[in-house]
Amino acid sequence: MIVRRWLTAAVIVLLIGIPAGYLVISAEQSRDSGRDKEAESSVTGLQDSWPSKMKRNVFEVPVPAQSQDVAYFETSNWKSSRLYVEFTTSGAGLDVFLREIGTTRAQLSLGKVTISHRDATTVGWDFPDDHDWSATTHRLPDPRPVRDITVDLSDPAAPHVYVVSTAAP
Repeated sequence: MIVRRWLTAAVIVLLIGIPAGYLVISAEQSRDSGRDKEAESSVTGLQDSWPSKMKRNVFEVPVPAQSQDVAYFETSNWKSSRLYVEFTTSGAGLDVFLREIGTTRAQLSLGKVTISHRDATTVGWDFPDDHDWSATTHRLPDPRPVRDITVDLSDPAAPHVYVVSTAAP
């Protein structure tokens, strides 16, 4: 009789206690994730860090491995989502970036800025006339994103790249 009670208690703990503990742990992890997302979405400008690999993949913005001064910002609404990314790289890093995007330096238009005033204002970018700008807009068939790329080549050894990748929902 005593063995049966112990067995019943053990079964109850296994059938109820373990799933209940799992639910508590899962709920806490979900809450933490929600807090992280809320903190990220409340940012109102460029974040001095790398965008997540998932964001880089979704928006098709490959940031070269040795890049410095990397910053990003993401916006979303019912019409489109945009990822704003800037970074400084080497001349070779710029070539790698352009190749991974699907273009080359030859496709860059000298003296041109392709990022709209509205997009530049969103993140506080300024494109003064006294810099050596080169730019292109890289379009691929829907649903792939459109990338406006502007490069400051004032220091050819350390070009500064600005990208606005726009994806339709």
